[in-house]
Amino acid sequence: MTDPLPPGAPTSPAPFHRRTVALADRLPELREALADWVRKLGLDAERAEDVVLAGYEAMANSAEHAYRDREAGYVDVRAEWLAGRLTVTVTDYGTWQAPVATNGLRGRGLLLIDSLADQCAQVHREDGTTITMSWSEDLAPA
Repeated sequence: MTDPLPPGAPTSPAPFHRRTVALADRLPELREALADWVRKLGLDAERAEDVVLAGYEAMANSAEHAYRDREAGYVDVRAEWLAGRLTVTVTDYGTWQAPVATNGLRGRGLLLIDSLADQCAQVHREDGTTITMSWSEDLAPA
């Protein structure tokens, strides 16, 4: 049995989950859905934008790299606010593409994600990649 929340404590919103085909023109709608969900948490605006930007960058990486030279597959985006911790997970079912040298204008997505999230982990599987980003308790709703 779990202890009840203290009086006045915010309740955790229902987890977020959306799936779409990993195509660039489908991602703005997915980003906006994630942004709407994050806004409901009442987080500081700057940190909320960090969450959405990191999530969108992971989505964009899936669309650009996971299904290269093949038919686009799906990308799943999940988010959960639990016990003062916000976690966003982006999963594709394509093929991991190791970062390659660029002209300096591109190829910084994973660095951006890592700098925006408090913690970030990548799991590369034969059947896809999962990026998990999390933000800690200091993001408690205002």
